[in-house]
Amino acid sequence: MKFYNTLTRKKEEFIPLEKGKIRMYACGPTVYNYFHIGNARTFMVFDALRNYLKYRGFDVIFAQNFTDVDDKIINKANEEGVSPKEISEKFIRAYFSDAESLGIKKADIHPKVTENVDEIIKFVKELEDKGYAYESEGDVYFDVSKYEKYGKLSKQSLEDLQSGARIEINHQKKNPLDFTLWKSSKPGEPSWDSPWGKGRPGWHIECSAMSRKYLGETIDIHGGGGDLVFPHHENEIAQSEAISGKPFANYWLHVGYLNVENKKMSKSLNNFFTPRDIAKEFDLENLRFFMLSAHYRNPINFSRELLAAAKNGLDRLYNGKNNLEYLLDNAKDLEPSGEEQNWTKKLGKFKEEFNKVMDDDFNTADGIAVIFDLIKYINTNVSDSTTKKTLQNAYDLFMELSRVLGILNKKEEVLDEEIERLIEERQKARKEKDFKLADEIRDDLKQKGIVLEDTPQGVKWKRI
Repeated sequence: MKFYNTLTRKKEEFIPLEKGKIRMYACGPTVYNYFHIGNARTFMVFDALRNYLKYRGFDVIFAQNFTDVDDKIINKANEEGVSPKEISEKFIRAYFSDAESLGIKKADIHPKVTENVDEIIKFVKELEDKGYAYESEGDVYFDVSKYEKYGKLSKQSLEDLQSGARIEINHQKKNPLDFTLWKSSKPGEPSWDSPWGKGRPGWHIECSAMSRKYLGETIDIHGGGGDLVFPHHENEIAQSEAISGKPFANYWLHVGYLNVENKKMSKSLNNFFTPRDIAKEFDLENLRFFMLSAHYRNPINFSRELLAAAKNGLDRLYNGKNNLEYLLDNAKDLEPSGEEQNWTKKLGKFKEEFNKVMDDDFNTADGIAVIFDLIKYINTNVSDSTTKKTLQNAYDLFMELSRVLGILNKKEEVLDEEIERLIEERQKARKEKDFKLADEIRDDLKQKGIVLEDTPQGVKWKRI
């Protein structure tokens, strides 16, 4: 298994710190609003990555934080006339609701800043005691000049970063690149007692402190969106390794940018979408399928047309799934023929190919291509005479690979009694060659959102 490591800018063989066990941390949302589809891509990638690592036999401990105290949260609270805690709790609930709609399972640990302030204060104090941090008028800053390897993740020297930095007028800092570890409180803001007076944590410090607390000084995988490489992840490395003298994370994975119709997503351009917006037109499983149809590191362009195309692809897989389930329900429990045994043996090659492409830097795009090849192969070889055992083997593999990506999870719908009765009446009319009545019932069902398909295996239905 190999991953492209942002730290080294190359694919590297993945060797976990502890055999069979992986500790992974991904940066979560600042909970002041609903997350957008660019955030959703990152959350889905790391959810699917955890699925795959577990599928490959690893014991994964996955942490994803909530930033629940921040200037944006405070501003939102002031706008709405409520407390910052009410805002953060509202949008944490919204996160879990939207994530579930996208097939994203909860992380093993969802640490919050407000529940780990003591650990963060301890972390900042250690940096101060080691000479990497300094206090200025109640704020505490990290002194980047004291950490010689600053810039190693973004591949920029301190001199390059300084020359490219925006001029920030802040007389409290020794260096424009020094970043805040602890912010002194302003009237009406959430605050905690600390050695430097009342205040609250800076943004970058939270992930370092919580990752150390819950996963240890060095973890296997750390990641997030590509926009976090600098300064957020660069600063995490600096403050974490300044204390421990050890690598903070061995592998850094970053998800590519998402554009909307070839433009940067922006509220001012009216092309800003949340999963809740998409859900008004599409089932959100289509969004997940669309996102995973591209390699996670590549930029991706979003449009309604591309999402509709993804829906068509996902529908083809559902058709294959539904066909297999129908055949299974009606199959005979006999011993497979020699011909069936021969083609069943070849199913293993699809699993090998799936593992091969997914092991190559978690290539979900090629993984999906293998699943399409698999269902095409299955459809070519099965019929209503295929035995139950053979069908079950094919179905189990098809679903095993699909579940790794978190797709094909919709449960079969149950029709109400009226719809069932109409389908039965139509079947009876067809048998009696009353095709006019059969067509009238079919049209009536279509008006009710049910489309019928007459197949050699019998009548099938789906909602529209």
